[in-house]
Amino acid sequence: MDRRAFLGSTAAVALASRFGWAASEHRIENVGLELYTVRDLLSKDFEGTLAKVAKIGYKQVAFAGYLNDLTNLKPAPKRAREILDGDGFTAPSIEISKILGHEYIVNPSIDRELTKTSDGWKRAAETFNRAGEESLKSGIQLAYHNHVEEFKALPDGKLPYDILLSESDPKLVKMELDLGWAHEAKVDPLSYFEKYPGRFPLVHVKDFDQHDMMTEVGSGVIDWKAIFAKADLAGIKHYFVEHDQPMMPMESIQKSYAYLDRLRF
Repeated sequence: MDRRAFLGSTAAVALASRFGWAASEHRIENVGLELYTVRDLLSKDFEGTLAKVAKIGYKQVAFAGYLNDLTNLKPAPKRAREILDGDGFTAPSIEISKILGHEYIVNPSIDRELTKTSDGWKRAAETFNRAGEESLKSGIQLAYHNHVEEFKALPDGKLPYDILLSESDPKLVKMELDLGWAHEAKVDPLSYFEKYPGRFPLVHVKDFDQHDMMTEVGSGVIDWKAIFAKADLAGIKHYFVEHDQPMMPMESIQKSYAYLDRLRF
């Protein structure tokens, strides 16, 4: 399944291990990284970049269309798997996903024509149900990744994100909630956790400052402690740091990791 296999592009999620809890307080045991953050470095040195990511302390990685990210190197899936293993990552197209050890395949967009009406979003949900059923046959869970647009009201007043959640089968379609874009859309993620418990196994951890500029996690205005305190209700298992345009990618992911590693909630 390539990046535009259905409705839009897909992203394969490489995962390490499960969320761990301390006895008296909660913390993120395995901080993950969305590799889109270091895409330019990956295209030049796939193996070296992953080694640096692992050295910082990241235990999980998510590939945003890895076949396109690795424009220059293009390692074969089995070789990519060896590199991930060498750096201590257990990694989350069906055949390629099985080779890399993916647990999830994530769709971050749908055809623009479908986004204009509620009926279009319902059709998308139906397609996701069918795709999710097929992917589960291979042991891979389908999920949907949001941007801001999913929280903009349609002509009938309904929100696309609400339609996707209500019209899709919770067993077949999970959500990768981008908490940064939810913040920019002025959406309270806790309300979604309450209404749709267990639907959000994946989250993108992306921060914004008071001027709505993307920044390192913990340097912005999002209340991560309050959000992650509801992780169990939401069903969050995997946390992926992301910054779309960091000036200095390695320094950026180091700072975000340091914040999340010491965060208690």
